[in-house]
Amino acid sequence: MIKGGPVPPSDVERIAAIENPFQLLRVATERLNAAQQEVTELARLRRRVIQDLHAQGLSYAQIAKEAGLTRGRIHQIRHTGPAPEGAFLGTGTITLAIPLKREANNARPVVAMEDVTAAKRLEDLIRGFNLAMELEHVPLNGELDLNRPNLMVLCGPRLSPVTGALYESDPVLKWVKDDVWTLHDTRTDTIYRSGSDSTPARPVDYAYLGRLARPDNQGNLLIFTGIHPQGSLGVVQLLQTEIATLWGQVGDKRFSTVVSVEYDPSTGEPIKAELASPLYRHEEE
Repeated sequence: MIKGGPVPPSDVERIAAIENPFQLLRVATERLNAAQQEVTELARLRRRVIQDLHAQGLSYAQIAKEAGLTRGRIHQIRHTGPAPEGAFLGTGTITLAIPLKREANNARPVVAMEDVTAAKRLEDLIRGFNLAMELEHVPLNGELDLNRPNLMVLCGPRLSPVTGALYESDPVLKWVKDDVWTLHDTRTDTIYRSGSDSTPARPVDYAYLGRLARPDNQGNLLIFTGIHPQGSLGVVQLLQTEIATLWGQVGDKRFSTVVSVEYDPSTGEPIKAELASPLYRHEEE
């Protein structure tokens, strides 16, 4: 701003000047929602910085002195507010896309029950970090706009050529379709084959989890899927139990890994989910 020039009106003043009461109500609500989201993310960032500084060896007293705050206030911030690891999933409102499938007995598109379950558990996890979630469906033709912020996709290469092309961009892990779908770790030359596709069959599945570059290269998106639905549920369980560890290892950077999932053969519910491959950081590739 030029010194001595007019001071631009604040958002509150600008909104208050709206003459149409319905437009004023709408704009005020939108601005309030944006402000609340901003407050949440600033609180998350503040807590993250304190945790990082403390992990580097600084005491809370030292942090307080440098920041111009009291030690008690620093300690309070460190233990309250939204957890930093929530940023592993995204910020603000996260869009979760799950695929529609063709029902066997007729042409009606449906959502697999396992995907519905995964979406509900992810929503609970997301809301637990003071984030919001919107659900959308990948249509039967597999078309999906991947060039959006805070996008999470639960879909494999079989149901969407768009996600198939995205998986191909992974520098280490590859989906391979022969008689069945498998995951190939090109670094270790390991083939991950679902236990249900093996002889004898075993209640073990494998899943892909990664954060990949959007096609427009203007950001990243989180994507995952199991070879079978049990693997997808296992990824959700891993996120529920190990998200702080994942955040500590890769933050919001690009990565990919294979998840091993042991499940109850009678219910398909995951019993144990853990990393089966190294956690590959793509900036190192």
